[in-house]
Amino acid sequence: MMAGARPASRFRPRAAWRLGAVLVAAAIGAGAQAQPSGLPSMGSASAAELSPMLEQTLGDAIMEQGRRDLTYIHDPDVSQYLSRLGKQLVAGSSNPGQPIHVFAIRDPQINAFALPGGYVGIHSGLVVSSENESQLASVVAHEIGHVLQRHVARGMTQQAQSSHLMMASVAAALLAALAGSGDLAMGVAAFGQAAAVDQQLGFSRQAEQEADRIGLDMLRKGGYDPNGMAQMFGQLTNASRLNEGTGGGTYASTHPLSIQRMSDIQNRIREAPAAQHHDSDTYWYVRAKLRTLQERSTGQRSVEAALRRETEAFQGVPRSAAWYGLAYSAWRQGDLVATRQALDKAGEGGMNSPEIAGLSIALAIKQKRHDEAFVQAEAAWSRWPQSLGVALALVDALQKSGQDQRAVQFLDERIRQWPDEAGLYQLRAQSYERLGNGVDARRSMAVYYEKVGALPTAVEQLQQARAMSSDFYVQSQMDVEIRRLREKVRSDRALLERFRK
Repeated sequence: MMAGARPASRFRPRAAWRLGAVLVAAAIGAGAQAQPSGLPSMGSASAAELSPMLEQTLGDAIMEQGRRDLTYIHDPDVSQYLSRLGKQLVAGSSNPGQPIHVFAIRDPQINAFALPGGYVGIHSGLVVSSENESQLASVVAHEIGHVLQRHVARGMTQQAQSSHLMMASVAAALLAALAGSGDLAMGVAAFGQAAAVDQQLGFSRQAEQEADRIGLDMLRKGGYDPNGMAQMFGQLTNASRLNEGTGGGTYASTHPLSIQRMSDIQNRIREAPAAQHHDSDTYWYVRAKLRTLQERSTGQRSVEAALRRETEAFQGVPRSAAWYGLAYSAWRQGDLVATRQALDKAGEGGMNSPEIAGLSIALAIKQKRHDEAFVQAEAAWSRWPQSLGVALALVDALQKSGQDQRAVQFLDERIRQWPDEAGLYQLRAQSYERLGNGVDARRSMAVYYEKVGALPTAVEQLQQARAMSSDFYVQSQMDVEIRRLREKVRSDRALLERFRK
């Protein structure tokens, strides 16, 4: 984690996430210690206990359950932006092929965390508190540094060498999910448990400095301003000081070398050539959206006050983004008139973005102006053919206007463009169902469930599709898919079973 992000309140799961934290705390016991200085030797025994394959299995299974959590942010604009940010950073690393999946959770704390398997979680509060894109990228880069060095996997292995209780508690929850029990409480507990494991491990001073240096190098190669890391380092340190008296005082004992780490970063920045970075427009619009998403409806007044201050203090894209944030806040509260007024303000001076267009299309659909929504959506897609949010808005416009055949054709093209985007398969299944094609609807849903990790449910969908089909060739294809998925479930279960003993 970044300095300042590991006080006692470093990861404070909300709602069901807390349940997992409590379960892991009980499993680990009072005697568990943070990872000591120096990384453990990764000999053959430890590699066998948490191999890259098992680490990926753990990460995938944790995320399959975590996506059900209420704090997980299912938003195409946010997800696509963070995904691109992570990929751009890892492309400049020593291992550009490392899979990185960056996602956001709804939490106002300034924080981020890494999970097994290349998953990096970003608190919405981190994005909102950042003052420029390089600051945000610096924290993501630091977390990717932990992933590249396998700090999470090594820490979990070290703990497992002395006691299997930590891994056993996580594995038990994940095995329940693989069994297709449908136990939502157990599922969200798995995500909470993984977060608590990340908290309990505590990275060593050496690991933190390694992540700093690797992250700084990725930041520079990715085209970001390295000064962003020093700036965010200072912000996190100040946030920790403000938390003293409420659990944040532990920061001094868990990060005794924070000043040295700050000096190390500053020295490395001074030794490198000067660099400048122009913030992407998307950064500002996503930041504004997350400001509204992280608050419940009762907290929108304070959100709107902050956004209105930004409309007065900022110019250009940041000002337009603040108005977009106000429009999105009004949209969430069901005030369609205020949504339209704020969107008009966001577009003043010729400003536009896929985020503004997407909300304008959604507004037209909500007001039953389907023809207008479709025209807007086609124009937006022509302008931003790489925007997932705009693509989904066009699909919505097609489906709402009864054009499901065109929606299927468009979705087929988008699936070729974004084959790993699970939601596209779900939308295609909905259109297939309305067209009376139940077999392809269930086959498409099977792919959706496989993409999100719900393998038993994927098998069920294929079995239903097979029973509905009278085509021997199609049935044979589905038999092959069913066998493949069952084998995947079996192998995943075998890997996890090792940690229950």
